Amino acid sequence: MSYSPHSHTAIQGNAFIPGQQEFIQYYYYASSRQPEDQLRTVWNVMRDDLKKLAEELQEFNINRGISRYIFRLVVDFVLKNVSNVQGSINQKTTKLYQQFSQQFVWVVPFLGAYGATEQVVERVLKRVIFLTIENADFVPGKDWSDWESVGGVLTSGPSAVALKGNRVDVFARGRGQQLYKITRENGQWSEWDNLGGLLTSSPAAVSWGDQRIDVVARGDDQALYHKYWSGDDWSDWENLGGQLSSSPAIASWGANRLDVFARGSNKRLYHKYWNGERWGAWNELGGMLTSAPAAVSKGPNQIDVFARGQNKALFHKSWDGEGWSDWRNLGGVLASSPTVVSLDGRKLDVFARSEQSTLIHLNFDGSSWGEWENLGGSLTSEPSAISHGKRAIEVYARGENQELIYKYKR
Repeated sequence: MSYSPHSHTAIQGNAFIPGQQEFIQYYYYASSRQPEDQLRTVWNVMRDDLKKLAEELQEFNINRGISRYIFRLVVDFVLKNVSNVQGSINQKTTKLYQQFSQQFVWVVPFLGAYGATEQVVERVLKRVIFLTIENADFVPGKDWSDWESVGGVLTSGPSAVALKGNRVDVFARGRGQQLYKITRENGQWSEWDNLGGLLTSSPAAVSWGDQRIDVVARGDDQALYHKYWSGDDWSDWENLGGQLSSSPAIASWGANRLDVFARGSNKRLYHKYWNGERWGAWNELGGMLTSAPAAVSKGPNQIDVFARGQNKALFHKSWDGEGWSDWRNLGGVLASSPTVVSLDGRKLDVFARSEQSTLIHLNFDGSSWGEWENLGGSLTSEPSAISHGKRAIEVYARGENQELIYKYKR
């Protein structure tokens, strides 16, 4: 039997029951398809609410995969038909539920075969319809500010770090291949400060204490170089060796702990750490990277590393305190190395430049990955992201005039 989700002529009453082979085959086929752009965008906004609704259906042993498929039918139907109904959002919800039930006559009895009553099914599906209407006009990036310019002349991508007291320090390579820093404190930006060095990559910065900043970059001999701010003074640059073929990334999962990552000459990921007393040796972690890596820690002894792979997709690898995971392909088409931040020790937000030079974003909510969204802009470097608290994110990049630009989400 063949079946189209937009036709019910072959399906009447209880034609579909749990376990029927034709439905299962179509369900897996449809679930694997990439949704349309608007459906993807709206779904991403509604994702947390849909998970809660799926949990309600799980009480009747309806697994999340089936709930996801049914919900996708509903969302797709609403997006295609909402402009044809009038009235308040509640009136539209009722009308669209009636129309959906008439077109997809098998849905209610199908879910009913699991034990879900008509009242439960109606309430859940009406909630999906309501949420879809509410978010149908959602525009990606609407919660984000416009891009703002901070000036300067950057010859690399920036790296930003957040400090206590809502202070932000941003580092970049400037003229003469030297490291420059600019600070925002109490809403005011300082002048650019020259910190010297001879950089052949973008810098990377991290803070593990109220006044501590560590900065790393590749030098003119391809080795890793490191300098730090103690709260009073900047140290000299120190050579930590290695043969880097990319900018480094740096993360910290505790006081006086540093983890540095870079692509080696063989395009594989390499890792080096500071344990509070000494630097360890470089350790190879595999992969086939076509960009510099990005790294972040969600908590003690946890690290997530990202990089662009050979197919320009985002790849992810993580450390759980005992071992490294395999590389996982998260899709997308990246035109730069990624950057990543972690909110509340659970969520991850990854950003990169697209092939159209815009900022793109991928979110992990603690249990699953969302869909890529486009946040606009005109970037001429990889981005750098920082987080404040549980919600605020700032993203920095080099703009069209080589100046530092940023946007934020509160």
